[in-house]
Amino acid sequence: MVTLDELKNRMAEFAKERDWDQFHSPRNLLLALVGEVGELSEIFQWKGEVPKGLPGWKDEEKQHLGEELSDVLLYLVRLSDICGVDLGKAALRKLELNAIKYPVILCKGSSNKYTNINNNGNNMSDNDGYDAKTDEGTAGKEDELGSI
Repeated sequence: MVTLDELKNRMAEFAKERDWDQFHSPRNLLLALVGEVGELSEIFQWKGEVPKGLPGWKDEEKQHLGEELSDVLLYLVRLSDICGVDLGKAALRKLELNAIKYPVILCKGSSNKYTNINNNGNNMSDNDGYDAKTDEGTAGKEDELGSI
């Protein structure tokens, strides 16, 4: 099993061997990441909805997808390293925050954003005066935990 730390260390070594640290500013890495997300998006462009498992895709298409997904992951790992963010811890914390924002009892089977639900289980529209920052069950907890 590959860990984020292993990827981080290998990316750091890769850049160091090539003297690329001088180019790996947060801004440059972010822009490279965005470019790779664009390349990943191109793979799905014009395909419509694609079912899980990608049935009907050729092996070459799946390999290309894996390469572009890897590019995105590697730039993300490198960006988090350069910014001093422990990506694994940040991701786990974000899952905890999302569990608070989207409690199973209120959100199961729904694609509504947290600003469109309340603790009574009612779906709410964007124009009904609901303020997520004052809702005791969601945003208040996020503020207590701080930001990533």
